[in-house]
Amino acid sequence: MKVCGVELKGNDAIVCIMSLQNGLFDIPKVRVQKVSIEDAADAEQVKKFQFTFAKLMADYHVDKVVIKGRAVKGKFAGGPVGFKLEAAIQLIDDLEVEILSGSFIKTALQKSQIDIDFRDTGLRNYQETAFSAVFAYMLGQV
Repeated sequence: MKVCGVELKGNDAIVCIMSLQNGLFDIPKVRVQKVSIEDAADAEQVKKFQFTFAKLMADYHVDKVVIKGRAVKGKFAGGPVGFKLEAAIQLIDDLEVEILSGSFIKTALQKSQIDIDFRDTGLRNYQETAFSAVFAYMLGQV
């Protein structure tokens, strides 16, 4: 099973792909660490973002996408562009998408018997939240 963790931040969908096979976690090298959009008000650019994201998932044979959820209201609320990108990802045909709450991720990582130091993953620092989302989801699959 291959799963892609996503953090939506500003105009970017930061990704981390992870697979779980025979009890072993694997993080493959991916050609891009984030998919961006320049102008979310332009429908053509939203379609281009959606196509690019879908192509990336198809190229790496991703079975499921998990997105770290953001607050709708309050101090830590997500921006409007992030919600637009989230909808664009959710509307991709033949791609299963799930939103994970921050509390679910935090609880799953705390309960985990497996301890992975993020510095040992080979990922970039800005991918840590996407990694945490996909790792927390995968822990529930073990």
